[in-house]
Amino acid sequence: MVIVLSVIPIPEVPQLDGVPLIDKWVHFVMYGSVAIAMWIDMFFVRKERVLTPLFDGAIFSYPVLLGVTMELVQLYLIPCRNGDSLDAVANALGCCLGNIICLAFYYFLYYRKNKDKLKLG
Repeated sequence: MVIVLSVIPIPEVPQLDGVPLIDKWVHFVMYGSVAIAMWIDMFFVRKERVLTPLFDGAIFSYPVLLGVTMELVQLYLIPCRNGDSLDAVANALGCCLGNIICLAFYYFLYYRKNKDKLKLG
């Protein structure tokens, strides 16, 4: 859904009175949601309970790379959209916060209770 929202032509971003930088907040929340969705997929759907280097690398870098790539696509390939470096920063910060929140949940709700049973690799 984030990819579709990033490439569909929109004439103008609606502004909300009293909310500065609303566009950046939207990017922040969208890409934070991507990071959280990846954690939910790995933890509940795939039932991957051990953090491995592959998991760490994918879950932390994919949303950031997606956000930067979508800004480049908007800049160079979508005529009615324009890429913005501050949007890419908002994307990356949203991903970081989403990952920090999920990592905290993982640690406090699962890892502390099950660290003796986990095979750490």
